[in-house]
Amino acid sequence: EVQLVQSGAELRNPGVSVKVSCKALGYIFTSYYIDWVRQAPGQGLEWMGRIDPENNGTKYARNFQDRVTFAADTSTNTAYVELTSLRIEDTAVYYCATRGDSGDYWGRGTLVTVSS
Repeated sequence: EVQLVQSGAELRNPGVSVKVSCKALGYIFTSYYIDWVRQAPGQGLEWMGRIDPENNGTKYARNFQDRVTFAADTSTNTAYVELTSLRIEDTAVYYCATRGDSGDYWGRGTLVTVSS
């Protein structure tokens, strides 16, 4: 069974960074891209970009090119997203997702709250 298990909720002050993890279970980690998507309160889904765990190739959405870094650790089958210089408006639920041969799979989401 394919599962994406995400790390727990985070609370941060503005200006610092946060790193969210996404552990892939039930499939060969390097077979599929990992996408990162976020949803701010009352807003729609916003695609942040993706990483190819096979070669760590990345693609970033334009809005996130300056402050977001994706990484993938094939020794632990875990993908990461790090967001720096956090702003209040970065408060959102962050999701990892993958599209496999059998369908789309999503993590449960990680709430990141940015508050002073």
